[in-house]
Amino acid sequence: MAPTTHLALINVFIGDIQGGLGPFLGTWLAQMRQWSPSQIGLVTTLVGAGTLLLSGPFGALVDRLGRPRLLIVISCAAILAGTLLLMPAHTFLPVLAAQFLAAAGGTLLLLAVTALTLGVVGKEAFPRQQGRNQAFNHIGILIAAGLITFGTAHFGAEIAFWVLGGMAAAAIAATLAMPARAFNRRRAAGWKEEDEAEPARSSYAQIFTNRRLLVLAVALALFQLGNGGMLTLLGQKLVHTADNPTAWTARYVMVAQLVMVPVALAAGSLADRRGRRQLLLAACLALPVRAALSAFIDDPVWLISAEILDGVASGIIGVAVPVVVADLTWGSGRTQTALGTVNAVQGAGGALSAWYGGLAQEWFGWSGSFLALGAAGILALALVWWLAATTEDGRSQRRRTRREERRRAARSAEKPA
Repeated sequence: MAPTTHLALINVFIGDIQGGLGPFLGTWLAQMRQWSPSQIGLVTTLVGAGTLLLSGPFGALVDRLGRPRLLIVISCAAILAGTLLLMPAHTFLPVLAAQFLAAAGGTLLLLAVTALTLGVVGKEAFPRQQGRNQAFNHIGILIAAGLITFGTAHFGAEIAFWVLGGMAAAAIAATLAMPARAFNRRRAAGWKEEDEAEPARSSYAQIFTNRRLLVLAVALALFQLGNGGMLTLLGQKLVHTADNPTAWTARYVMVAQLVMVPVALAAGSLADRRGRRQLLLAACLALPVRAALSAFIDDPVWLISAEILDGVASGIIGVAVPVVVADLTWGSGRTQTALGTVNAVQGAGGALSAWYGGLAQEWFGWSGSFLALGAAGILALALVWWLAATTEDGRSQRRRTRREERRRAARSAEKPA
């Protein structure tokens, strides 16, 4: 098989396993262990905070080690072990440790797969391949969700463990089957492949003081602040406005994932043709529109339109962010370090989103809470519009450039006189 076929298989199989049980964890703990919402929420919060702190160091590990296939195998094994350790766990600390192991594996997995993709296809083909990666990733999520949905009736809640275990084992097999020569470490970092000596890596200070990277991280944190908790808040609203809110929430998740598949493929192609900046602008614009639809529509059927926009925005972000980070750090030898740090910053915004939306709901009601989430998206849109968050100049930078060109032209015209 071609190396890109191996990448496709890896992304299908890791689609469901990146966060361990993920959304099924709370359901399983409540149903099988009779845990309270506060206990489940505390475990989720502690695990989320811990993995955010690990994201940057894990990126540095991927950059330094230069063996993403090995790290993918280790990550999948950690996710599998952490998930299986949940089965005999009953008390708080064993559950926390098991879920943290699985979530840490998921954090490392995303960075290792990005590095492997860069090392296989190179920088020029990376946007299109990242679009394919994300499309296959969402297909994997849909397959796993379908298996769990239909399998629960026959095998009970434990089916989630077996589906995850099977996909983790398949991801390991697909990774080991990829020929080692398909990955080129220099190609993954943007270094000349014919050089004998390995170039010096950029310092951490150069990476973390990169102005465009900082603007990108802040814009993404604002985007996730508005996006992260919106579906959760919508599910709570449906409890008051619709029959069978759980079923509607599940449908919305499926709709969003289905939309992400063609959007990811299109985004990978458009990243080169239309530019990275326009992709980020489109994603940020979709968020406040989705928020407005969620605020003023009560009919659950028509609310599907809001979740279509969720698929559009999330599908674009999943493709655009690794591509932009690679653009901004190419040749530095620190691409995954930067990506891990950016992921941590935007993850922090997502972690605060449910709290922010819930607080806004208490103060302003349902419509006001969604508009408050949409306001964060507008701020993200303004940052990307006015400031440079990609290798392309933002609006303010283009205005400064034009002023400088006019000044130089004026000075050149004065010299002969």
